Amino acid sequence: MLPGPPFKYLSITSAQNNKIKQLIRLKNRRKRDKTALFLIEGYREIKRAFEKGLPLVALFFCSDFFLGNHEFFLIDSIGTENFHLPSSLFQKISYRDRPDGLIAVGKQMQTTLNDWVFHDSSIYVVAESIEKPGNLGTILRSCDAAGVNGVVICDRRTDIYNPNVVRASVGTLFTVPVVEAQGIEAYQWFKERNISLIATSPSASLKYTEASLKGPLALLFGTEQLGLSEFWIKRANLHVKIPMLGAADSLNVAMATTLILYEILRQKNLS
Repeated sequence: MLPGPPFKYLSITSAQNNKIKQLIRLKNRRKRDKTALFLIEGYREIKRAFEKGLPLVALFFCSDFFLGNHEFFLIDSIGTENFHLPSSLFQKISYRDRPDGLIAVGKQMQTTLNDWVFHDSSIYVVAESIEKPGNLGTILRSCDAAGVNGVVICDRRTDIYNPNVVRASVGTLFTVPVVEAQGIEAYQWFKERNISLIATSPSASLKYTEASLKGPLALLFGTEQLGLSEFWIKRANLHVKIPMLGAADSLNVAMATTLILYEILRQKNLS
């Protein structure tokens, strides 16, 4: 029995229910692209999406997994269509080993570069063709922590609405301005605003700690295996490297992003 939640809800007990079938389909990228909807699982993730005004169209919950009563207050505050599921069915649709009892369906953000407001001290990150959802989510989390003004996903290989991106970002997908754009489109936007492009490359001669990393600037990061494409390498204003003293010639792309972002913050605090 539910402990009397303060909101209206319907109960679903069968995996054959159309609502459940539709929800499971959203795990597929083609279905997400076709419907412009996606899944958000987890209390923190849903709370951040709601606080940032992302439209939520449905919420599925199982109070057996709740850690307290704050989940009820969040559901009541959102005020969307609510569906209660038994634990066995909720585990079936969850993509987490340890679900916390909340899954929402949200509308994808339809923003472009022209929606951004530029400032002279702005910091941007360009993530080109990132392949692993966990890396992309972690990059977003670091960008949120470092106060980045915008992230451009160029020539995407990983859908930003992949459930594992949402999960790895811990909801910061909704707190950092994010747009998807082609490389040439992003380059023109930066060029028109005189934003310096900083490329990271193991072959660069300048250490990132020796470079002047003061805004406005955009950090460029490429694929996990191949790094940045020639398109960005040729157009970068500055090339920097992270010193590597062992056998590996580069860091994980999310780690490299975090390291350089905090060097930017260090230099800003000194100025």
